[in-house]
Amino acid sequence: MLATTLRRTISAARASTRCFASAPVDFDHFSSGWEKDSSEYQTEGKFHIETFNKISPLGLARFPSKNYEVKEDWENNNAHAILLRSHKLQESEVDVSVRAIARCGAGTNNVPVARMSELGIPVFNTPGANANAVKELVICGLFLGSRRLIAGINHMTQLGEQGLQKERVEKDKSMFGGREIAGKTLAIIGMGHIGAATAREASALGMKTVGYDPALSIESALKLPREISIADSISNAVAEADYISLNIPYIKGEGGTHGIIGKDVLSHMKNDAVVLNFARGELVDSDAMKEYLDAGDGRYISDFPDDLLWNHKNAILLPHLGASTEEAEETAAAMAADTIQAYLEHGTIQNSVNFPAAALPERKEGSIRVTVATQNVPGMLAYISDVFAKHGINILQQINTSRGDLAYNVIDVELGADTIDLKDLQKELTMHDGVLSSRILFGVAGAGYARNIEGSYFV
Repeated sequence: MLATTLRRTISAARASTRCFASAPVDFDHFSSGWEKDSSEYQTEGKFHIETFNKISPLGLARFPSKNYEVKEDWENNNAHAILLRSHKLQESEVDVSVRAIARCGAGTNNVPVARMSELGIPVFNTPGANANAVKELVICGLFLGSRRLIAGINHMTQLGEQGLQKERVEKDKSMFGGREIAGKTLAIIGMGHIGAATAREASALGMKTVGYDPALSIESALKLPREISIADSISNAVAEADYISLNIPYIKGEGGTHGIIGKDVLSHMKNDAVVLNFARGELVDSDAMKEYLDAGDGRYISDFPDDLLWNHKNAILLPHLGASTEEAEETAAAMAADTIQAYLEHGTIQNSVNFPAAALPERKEGSIRVTVATQNVPGMLAYISDVFAKHGINILQQINTSRGDLAYNVIDVELGADTIDLKDLQKELTMHDGVLSSRILFGVAGAGYARNIEGSYFV
């Protein structure tokens, strides 16, 4: 937050092109609720990025050291954004100063997204960053499910320990026969980045493809092979399939995807079908899958642990290797870093799982940018506009977007020759009932943030 005022003349504004770092600004960043002076809790002029897990150094290098400081632990609880991979984030780990959270990956079930929405904190992901890595593992799964490669490898190891490999290899190879995938049918459940890429590769390998995705986007549809047929239900998609690839998100609650591959879907499958699960372990009902595997010659290839199926002869479980490639980790980290920078510096929202997408063009000389996150209720936009009018501030451009229970505003306002009291303006904006947070972006990294937490004002 700006604790006093931002004094600016038109001539001074014209001397600065993109930011107002040279302006005489006095701010107490995040002082409310602290016993010590705020200077003890910040590196002035830098955004603080906190990381969980090991994040690719090449991705983190996207944060310019001039304006960003990145480390694993901010002892004084003043991180401005969080980057993580698989760490299960607790609300207690999200400092009051945190403006945004980005997961280096597609799924965000390890982040308390609903609670972050209540607090006005956008949660970002990196859709498509690991698509190639997961797609390649799905293709690998096709071969693992077609031939008993793992059993054959283990058998050769045992023979080697006995010194019998050369003697027994030709005699025993018939134990591990299989089938080819060319000409077989692959059902793809979910045709986003990974599903579409898998469909293309399978088609190139000579497979027939059928897909099901009730939320198929135009972008993904354009990436599908021309020969693919589209089913109107999961049951119809799997009915004639030799292989089934799951590429859908895990969604809890009524109408969600927990255990979506259960008795009903499995009953429509061939008795020797291969299910490839490189999406989420919870999508599959383990009890129902065990019954299916026990009853026929079906196979289950999964990238997730399963307490019931871990030692089943027709199941192969991998240790969640889908995105575990150097390239995928670098791409996801770089994408997350770019997304966080765009939000912190410009208020731009892209690839958020809880906030609406929003972007304004570059702000003009002699202006500042204000962002306001609110509950999606009537009257908010009118109130925000009235506050600026009350303070004699002209709005140059703005955007108001909403998603579910949240609304987000990005507003560029003009600086005139008169002194503007941003301290009072920001407090008035933020403490209105239904407002969650506000930010004033004027070129000083880390400053300008305020939150309304159950009627308490944090700046």
